[in-house]
Amino acid sequence: MSVPLIQALKIGSYLFRQKIKGNKRYPLVMMLEPLFRCNLECIGCGKIQKPNEILKQNLTPEQCFEAAKECGAPVVSIAGGEPLMHPNIVEIVEGLVAMKRFIYLCTNAILLKDYLDQLPVSPYLTLSIHLDGMEEDHDRIVDQKGTFKLAIEAVQEAKKRGFRVTSATTFFEDTTVEKAEEFLDYLSPLGIDGVTMASAFRYPDAPDQDHFFGRRRTFDFFDKLLAKNKKGRWDLNHSPLYLEFLRGKRDYSCTPWGNPNYSVLGWQKPCYLLDDGYAETFKELMETTEWENYGHQNNRKCADCTAHCGYEPTAVVDATSNLKGMLDSAKMVFHH
Repeated sequence: MSVPLIQALKIGSYLFRQKIKGNKRYPLVMMLEPLFRCNLECIGCGKIQKPNEILKQNLTPEQCFEAAKECGAPVVSIAGGEPLMHPNIVEIVEGLVAMKRFIYLCTNAILLKDYLDQLPVSPYLTLSIHLDGMEEDHDRIVDQKGTFKLAIEAVQEAKKRGFRVTSATTFFEDTTVEKAEEFLDYLSPLGIDGVTMASAFRYPDAPDQDHFFGRRRTFDFFDKLLAKNKKGRWDLNHSPLYLEFLRGKRDYSCTPWGNPNYSVLGWQKPCYLLDDGYAETFKELMETTEWENYGHQNNRKCADCTAHCGYEPTAVVDATSNLKGMLDSAKMVFHH
């Protein structure tokens, strides 16, 4: 995987410091949502269902920088909503890069070409492009024709200009193993710097509630799909232990504090995917959230969740019992 060496070393150092300090709860990736507005209405997204008075709000660059300092995570995933709709998104990205955070800018890529001259080409910035299958499936999921072609053109242009580009892919219930295989094979010649995969999580506010994987279906699907990933056929942005979990070959508890989420509403309890209230500060989030009440063993809301934002941190902790494990895991720390 083409993760910059500086990223692997810095994250490995961060993990080592947490171990030395004896910290048992610490963030790996800060999920930053500077706005909830979007130019798409994806069938599986609950974020854009917020009331209009919330959809109109933006975090200021200063709020974003302060949250990153307060949290201290080495990686910041900028999501939303569509972050490229934020009027100060370039300032936010540049400021976080100056703080030497590793940024994953998550975008549907509709506006990306307009920003390629403004965003910094840096080992600290990765463009994470929302792609949910081949053209017909992707355009149906995002509910707008033509978005797949726009996204692929933006990926190709960004790669020409020297950006790191990854794909963030969510598979829905009607995705077959054969469709997923075709899609991953399609991405490889594009020079994508890794693929993040997940099964769709059932947002309570999502407009379509009928096409989410259940837990058993997730394990069966990924077991069959990943069995085809021979000799590095696909460049996957996941740790080997998390991939074993996705295949149902090991059981993990969720580590929701590994990917804390900050938005216009504050620090979201307990995680990016569930909304059980908000804290004003990161310290309050860590100290007042009843973490033991979450995870698939403990909460019916979490019963079908296998998302990497909760279970990849568990895999990283499992793998970092020695320095080699820390460095190997650091190469796999990625966005939602």
